Amino acid sequence: DGTAVTCGRVGRCQILNQPGSFSTTGLFCALDPGIFVFLDMGERVVEWELQGERLLLLPEKAIFWAEQQILIVSDLHIGKVGHFRKAGIAIPKLLEQEELSVLSDLIEQYQPRRIIFLGDLFHSEHNDDWNWLVLWCELFPGVEMILVKGNHDILHRDYYTNAGFKVHDELVMGPFKFTHEPRAEDCQGEFYCISGHIHPAVKLRGAGRQSTVLSCFYFKKNQAILPAFARFTGKYCLQAAESVDIFGVLGSKVLHLNA
Repeated sequence: DGTAVTCGRVGRCQILNQPGSFSTTGLFCALDPGIFVFLDMGERVVEWELQGERLLLLPEKAIFWAEQQILIVSDLHIGKVGHFRKAGIAIPKLLEQEELSVLSDLIEQYQPRRIIFLGDLFHSEHNDDWNWLVLWCELFPGVEMILVKGNHDILHRDYYTNAGFKVHDELVMGPFKFTHEPRAEDCQGEFYCISGHIHPAVKLRGAGRQSTVLSCFYFKKNQAILPAFARFTGKYCLQAAESVDIFGVLGSKVLHLNA
């Protein structure tokens, strides 16, 4: 389909030991016709040095910035379930509460001083799911909540500030500039850009024409794009390139797909 590539220049993967499914130990990926390399099935957490800073890439689709004790997440889309249910579409009501529970577990494990939400925290217009978000925030009075506004964060600014969020259109901290949308013009200066918005993913293709799409962390020379934290979102497959590092999320592990 033109966008579903990974493992370097092509995205054909031959399953190791388990035809028709992905191995729990590894897989072979074709980098060129007739050339296969073994791809290890990843670690629970991947440590990645960027701009001299240590980032932990988490399978929960978040980043922990170790030196600053900051947790970074993108695209929670709280309230989206409520909008779909209001329209008569059967979506599990507890889905978003479960995702906030995952975020709570990350706070308990990593003890961040701040959380940076890279936009699309709440999905469009107000509904009852907002109350769950406010109650969740009250559980962590010692954690600074920072929102870099996204295109779906259309509620009046007072909603966010009254709930305890510090709201920015963009945020510069250390060597990084945090924005919601990965705009090229934001990445021309001295700062490395970290964004969300497009829900990045890659597709792995098997030798038997089977395939799977993985959410991914996508690192370019001057820009990183985080996967959507929410499960109830779409995915957009991105092109691999020599200058890009892609980390796929497969269950409870993170895989460096084109190391």
